[in-house]
Parts: sequence; C-alpha cells; structure tokens
Amino acid sequence: MISSNGLKFLGFVPEKDFVMRDDGDGPYIEDWRSSSDRPTMADMEAAHTEWKTEHDAQAYARKRKAEYPSVDELVVALWEGVVEERMHAVTQLQIKRQAVKAKYPK
Repeated sequence: MISSNGLKFLGFVPEKDFVMRDDGDGPYIEDWRSSSDRPTMADMEAAHTEWKTEHDAQAYARKRKAEYPSVDELVVALWEGVVEERMHAVTQLQIKRQAVKAKYPK
C-alpha cells in the first residue's frame, strides 16, 4: 500500500512534493512535483509499513495524551502545591496520571 504517511516518512511534503488521490480504487499519486526521483512502489510500500509499525507502537502514548489531566489542571495543581502549600491537588493529579498509565501501558 502507498500512503501519504509513507511518503512523508521518506521525507516528502504533501502538496509541495506530491498530490495523492483516491477515487475509490485505492490511493495513488496524482501529481509528482518533487525534483527528487519518484520512489518505487516497493520503496513506498516499505515506507508505509515502517511508518505504520512506528505509529502503532505509539498508540499507548496517543491514548494517554487524550486522557491525561489538561495543562490547566496541571497548572492549578502545581500552583496550589508550590505556592499555597496544599499538596492535595498535586496528589490527586498524580493519582489520575498513574491510573491512565496503568490503563495504557507501554
């Protein structure tokens, strides 16, 4: 399979170096704009596979990020802990973070 992500993995930039299209029969390169040679189908398929492997390996990180406390929650907890010397908010935030880490292990 070829994909925009595979081509990006090879260092090409969408819209600048190439234009992908899919008319229902699978993706294809509609326009090759790069001054570099167009990669072979085998190179594009290998790049897509390598990108997919790396992407899938980071699924836990994307899931964690979606459920971690927000930056606002973090700032408030740190403020209360450091400035107001009330560690309850920091402790609660850490409990929440640890629960997310346990739910989505590496």
